[in-house]
Amino acid sequence: MKITQNILVTGGAGFIGGCFVRQMMAESTCRIINLDKLTYAGNLSSLTGFKDPSRHRFVQGDINDTELVSQLLIEHQPNVVINFAAESHVDRSIDGPEAFVETNVVGTFRLLEAVRVYWNGLTGSQRTTFRFLHVSTDEVYGSLGATGKFTETTPYAPNSPYSASKAASDHFVRAYHHTYGLPVLTTNCSNNYGPFQFPEKLIPLMVLNALEGKPLPVYGTGENIRDWLFVEDHCQAIRTVMHKGTAGEVYNIGGNSERTNLEVVQAICDIVDELAEKKLPHPRRDLITFVKDRPGHDLRYAIDCTKIQEQLGWQPKQSFESGLKATVAWYLDNMPWVENVTSGNYRRERLGVLSP
Repeated sequence: MKITQNILVTGGAGFIGGCFVRQMMAESTCRIINLDKLTYAGNLSSLTGFKDPSRHRFVQGDINDTELVSQLLIEHQPNVVINFAAESHVDRSIDGPEAFVETNVVGTFRLLEAVRVYWNGLTGSQRTTFRFLHVSTDEVYGSLGATGKFTETTPYAPNSPYSASKAASDHFVRAYHHTYGLPVLTTNCSNNYGPFQFPEKLIPLMVLNALEGKPLPVYGTGENIRDWLFVEDHCQAIRTVMHKGTAGEVYNIGGNSERTNLEVVQAICDIVDELAEKKLPHPRRDLITFVKDRPGHDLRYAIDCTKIQEQLGWQPKQSFESGLKATVAWYLDNMPWVENVTSGNYRRERLGVLSP
């Protein structure tokens, strides 16, 4: 099989990065060089079963390790670098913001520096077709009221240490394009969900607690609204931006699926009631418990996808209903994976609670 391109993926053992790697291994002839630190949320068991495993090289390492990153760039001569590497959980950023600065800000800066040196050494079509794609979040835009949506020109107003760190990384990426000419692309996505997501995030946490009949903690009144994006659709969008996007541009990616947190949890309860072998004597909605709200909890996020839809022709394929049912079914069918990834320190306890 002829290799069509080499792609350096950072954070490729995480939730979104792992999905991207699986898609590319199944649906393309590229070679993937996968650099991941393997923190608590990284898991190699999501990267198995490839038809041609020789096209996937995993390297355990940190994007802060400039020597390692430079070595990989020189050795593999990638046509594209895609940066998924990030600390991504808001509650963890409240408990310990320093790790988010180290990876999301300093790590992105060091990665950009290594890539800039590499790109400056390229010539001809290798140089003109090279791209650095930075994967970010809609949380950098802050909080919306009852109406309106985030566009690519919405001013940044991050409200958590996590979103502040991602905002800083986005600004560095933009600066490296405008200052040095590095051909960058940035994507800002809404809340992802789907198989292989570490169970600290809302949907897998609620699925597993509902399955076991445990309380389902909902922050505040449950009226905070998020736009939900199925991870497979997100990765298809990233691939579209990688192939068709214009250097220097930003593309917002959303699922057109706004739901309150309470609506999401209620839907999960109903699906688990339907699919789970373990039945409870009462509807799982009865497990919902309202708890003290997260500090600085943004009210509403909503993404305007017009740009990527009209300019690049991408559309999400999954509705929230179909994607959520597929996700719940996956967790119910893959409990050994869940047990494996939660065998460390995390036991589904609440994170991000400020001390009085």
